[in-house]
Amino acid sequence: MEIEASDFEDYDSHDEGSDVDYDDTAEEDIELSDMVNEKARRKAYEVDFNVLSLSEIVLAQVTASNHISGVLGVSLQQAGALLRAYKWNKERLIEGYMDTPQEILDQAGVVLEEAQALILKPPEGFVCSICFDDSEAGAVLGLRCGHTFCQPCYEYYLTQKIMEEGECRRIFCAESGCSVTLDEQAIANVVPQKVMERYRVLQDRAYVADNGSLRWCPAPNCENAVECRHLHSSFSIIVPTVACACGNNFCFGCGLGDHQPAPCGLVKMWQKKCADDSETANWISANTKECGKCQSTIEKNGGCNHMTCRKCKYEFCWVCMGSWLEHGTSWYNCNRFDDPESTDARDQQAKSRASLERYLHYYNRFANHEQSAKLDQDLYLKTEKKMEEMQRTSELSWIEVQFLKKAVDVLTSCRMTLRWTYAFAFYLTKSNMTELFEDNQRDLEVAVEALSELLEKPIEKEKIAELRQQVLDKAVYVDGRREVVLEDTARGLADGRWEFHTSIETKL
Repeated sequence: MEIEASDFEDYDSHDEGSDVDYDDTAEEDIELSDMVNEKARRKAYEVDFNVLSLSEIVLAQVTASNHISGVLGVSLQQAGALLRAYKWNKERLIEGYMDTPQEILDQAGVVLEEAQALILKPPEGFVCSICFDDSEAGAVLGLRCGHTFCQPCYEYYLTQKIMEEGECRRIFCAESGCSVTLDEQAIANVVPQKVMERYRVLQDRAYVADNGSLRWCPAPNCENAVECRHLHSSFSIIVPTVACACGNNFCFGCGLGDHQPAPCGLVKMWQKKCADDSETANWISANTKECGKCQSTIEKNGGCNHMTCRKCKYEFCWVCMGSWLEHGTSWYNCNRFDDPESTDARDQQAKSRASLERYLHYYNRFANHEQSAKLDQDLYLKTEKKMEEMQRTSELSWIEVQFLKKAVDVLTSCRMTLRWTYAFAFYLTKSNMTELFEDNQRDLEVAVEALSELLEKPIEKEKIAELRQQVLDKAVYVDGRREVVLEDTARGLADGRWEFHTSIETKL
């Protein structure tokens, strides 16, 4: 239905003088609706976060200093020194200052009067207690504490503190045992520009390091920080995966790459176990295996786990070495571990052997998905060539052939998710919930293998349209299966549904 401009004019003139109030209310309703919809759209495994650029980090420090300066009635330099002493916790600083102001100032080494005074001429009889030079030439620097030193010695002292020791939070007076600190302006009056630039870089790093809700993006050459206000104590029941503006996804809790659905404490335990069993890990992660039919040595050269022996044409699964005919059906059990402990573990030796077999089952699949993800990276190069070939041999534009690259992105992210589902499953206590988890894990694994095999198919000119539709449909399905796994595990952690063999550490 089309709406004429006159319709709006008639409506506005219907109740003269009430249009402003009506529009404001409507706008507020729309904003509230957007907030509700955004909350509803957020997945159970997603967390709130903000990405801060370096300029925003600097601005945050200035804003906090201005706030404290206005509340406490101190200078910006003094406010900055107080905040650094309290690790930028404004609430705790204000509360403490209101109760015992002088004690707070003493702890931070801040003097409310002018903190420094650069004396152009040395006082009569002055001798620098560092270099013992009694020359009257040159200037001396002294703080309100009364300790004075010649400017070259102070410059050397500050340069060493900043450039060699990396200190920026609290640089004390050069006198041994003095607790008075030099503020930023005092330092700027003494050191050269290069040292001052380094000092400000250190301040930015210290600000992020001291703020529990901030973490630097670990990607190389990235200067962004990510803000996530979830309590660290909650990281045993949530996996705080964040995405930097540079495109890097990582865990806010531990700084490692995205390891959903496994919590940080579980990841830490799994990595330690893998490191302790390094010899076993080296053996199990070998790149060659023997064909189950003719015993020929086979090397894996792609991410797909559907292998075909070139000698005898036997088709098998690289993970479990079973026939591929059973994969992709309701009989697919490659992801499950058949626990022999209940029947075979009659003595300690049998129990130890069963425990080792159980670990190897999960580690084998963990390492295989990691290796497959790395091999799938080669698909990016092959995919670019396929995209160019597809563009040449069909009517598809460069934008339209991007579906191949997006499918590889989906495949890689699902590989990494599957990788960590096996670390997650290793610590799970067997229950009905575990069966459901393994069903979801199996469905994702079958879908990932199907997409991987599809992407490695050669391009046939007459089947480009068909291939495009197949890849699009499969990529959407695979991504949906990944979401099912992450949603279920995240809700299970939040509800306390999962039971683990050991308690998950929260201290990282």
